[in-house]
Amino acid sequence: MHDGDETTPVIEVCDLVARYGDKTVLSEVNLGVMPGEVRFILGGSGSGKTTLLKNVIGLVPPAEGSVRLLDTDLSKASEGDRDRVLRRIGMLFQGSALLNALTLHENVALPLQECTDLPRSVIDEIVRMKLSLVELEDAGHLLPSEISGGMKKRAGLARAMALDPDILFCDEPGAGLDPTTAASLDRLLKGLVQSFGMALVVVSHELASIERLAERAIMLDRGRVVADGLLSEVKASDHPQVRAFFFGEAGTREPPPSVWEAMAGEVTP
Repeated sequence: MHDGDETTPVIEVCDLVARYGDKTVLSEVNLGVMPGEVRFILGGSGSGKTTLLKNVIGLVPPAEGSVRLLDTDLSKASEGDRDRVLRRIGMLFQGSALLNALTLHENVALPLQECTDLPRSVIDEIVRMKLSLVELEDAGHLLPSEISGGMKKRAGLARAMALDPDILFCDEPGAGLDPTTAASLDRLLKGLVQSFGMALVVVSHELASIERLAERAIMLDRGRVVADGLLSEVKASDHPQVRAFFFGEAGTREPPPSVWEAMAGEVTP
């Protein structure tokens, strides 16, 4: 887990400017995420949240400003330092991104096989522990095609937790789930944060999930931060986009494109 000062942010974005060619996508964005914090990133399609995450995890370098992930500027880090930092984060994808040809046990084992030199017996024991954490201890032998959407999300979560991350990123964790299953997943995420002390960064448009989980939130609109702070403070903002998002006072809330699909270039930022 995070081995630095508990007062040091695990994510620190300072005056970030991001551009694609001549187009400025983010302007003077500042964001800090502390160890153990639950932070939601909100905003509609084209707001810049995808680009913000690309900068945070080092997929693209800042045009101006700075970004530090676990006290490391990935745009300036050596390949070895970059790999070490990225092994300390976990990602729960919107579609779970399980490998269909592998069992759940094999899916969760994959990061351990790729990133550690642990013997197979130890890896198998860790996998059993991670599956137990998400209440899938008896499902390791099943293929993704043999389980429900909610179980797929939990299996994806077990894989994201395989290396005991300092930061867990979640892209629309409740997408495609019925309200009861989504609420169960939120409780699971909250319990993992409390048990392991990791930071949780969530992109979501689900108001119920935001209310259940969010401690702090940041909302982007057209590349600029329009609200940032405790959830109660963000909801109290009089910015039109904030009012529309939380209270439907203008326009509609439509599910944004998948953050991680956008990162793969399947939709434009």
